[in-house]
Amino acid sequence: MLRKKSLRLLITLIVICGTAAFHTCALGELTPEQKKLNLESFEYVWKTIHDRHFDTTFGGLDWQAVHDELLPKMDSAADMNAAREVLQDMISRLKLSHFGIIPAEAYRNITGPAQKGDAGGHTGIDVRVVDGQALVVTVREGTAGAEAGIKPGWEIIKIGDEEIPPILESVEKEFDKSNKQELYLVRVVRSRLSGVIGDSVTVTFLEDKDQRIQRTIGLRERAGKKAVFGNLPAFYLTIDVDTLENGIGYFAFSGFFDPMTLMGAFNQAMMSFMTAPGIIIDIRGNPGGLGGIAVGMAGWLVDQKNLYLGTLTTRDTELKLIVNPRAQTYAGPVAVLVDGLSVSSSEFLAGGLQDIGRARIFGTQTLGAALPSAIEKLPNGDGFQYVFADYVSGSGRALEGEGVIPDQMVQHTREALREGHDRILDAAMEWIKSNPRGQE
Repeated sequence: MLRKKSLRLLITLIVICGTAAFHTCALGELTPEQKKLNLESFEYVWKTIHDRHFDTTFGGLDWQAVHDELLPKMDSAADMNAAREVLQDMISRLKLSHFGIIPAEAYRNITGPAQKGDAGGHTGIDVRVVDGQALVVTVREGTAGAEAGIKPGWEIIKIGDEEIPPILESVEKEFDKSNKQELYLVRVVRSRLSGVIGDSVTVTFLEDKDQRIQRTIGLRERAGKKAVFGNLPAFYLTIDVDTLENGIGYFAFSGFFDPMTLMGAFNQAMMSFMTAPGIIIDIRGNPGGLGGIAVGMAGWLVDQKNLYLGTLTTRDTELKLIVNPRAQTYAGPVAVLVDGLSVSSSEFLAGGLQDIGRARIFGTQTLGAALPSAIEKLPNGDGFQYVFADYVSGSGRALEGEGVIPDQMVQHTREALREGHDRILDAAMEWIKSNPRGQE
């Protein structure tokens, strides 16, 4: 039986959504040994869900019937891709985030350092898709994208030989009713701006005067501090701290990882923000990570005891994510910026602070992938990510599939980006200026 003490340790296993969304080609006929290991992996996945899934009804599925239906398909799988498709079919029937299969080729390289041939190359450009347009929203200083002169507001219309707008149109239609639409649209572009470190990518833009311009941009190792946690792929933590107009404090970070580095920076920033007229926490594009970090951050923002960011529930244990106030806490207005790429622990923080009335949320609706999960190695060498607990926010909201709905919905526009404006950030700043005491 899983006791509270054990579950407290398991909080640290709340991991990023989409971690297991790797695509690698594994062609070639399977050997008898590989077939045997694939069958063992099939049984391992099925049994793990059977024994550990928080919902004993499996969402209304006859889990034994799922096993009996798919076992012959696994037995006849001709190659590794076919075998993985069977496992993906099984876990997709639960219709929950944080389930996935990580191909062994990627799994083996999870903790390895960047090296020649490493597919972790990046341009330093970040994008969002707005009204069917792939727009540059930020270009990190010191990256190849910055050196190539790329500017926010430029539209990406071609990468290599591929025209981007028709692909975006197709994806937008296919996922018209899906809460993951924003994520998938951005992935269309991001995946084509990434590749092997040392290679380059040729991109055609419409620049700020709507003139076509082409740039060849080198792919370098991602900016930030490399962090590795358990069986997850390497993650690069970036932290941005600033004092904005009127003394407003600003803190942005790329993921809830490397707690010593991240919380050290957040603690220092909060001490410096104590007299600020307001604070903005920017978790747009943040894929989540360690749930305990969200709880620790909230401790700087509340002075009441027994408040909590939500509740985790396994089959036999319930644990509230109780916030422990710091000796000194910040009492001013707090704005949190989110979007459709804010996931997992990002949703814990945003939704939790929203529920207890301690922050106003700005941006677009979050992804709605807020379930704690863990990753284990399968007999065939692949990784298996699975959910072990349910999560509801402090008010009882189930964020899974729904996400956090901002108090103020705001989206980028190309015009604003070209003029150097971030509409979401601007809206938060205006709210703080008009709310010096945090009145909403």
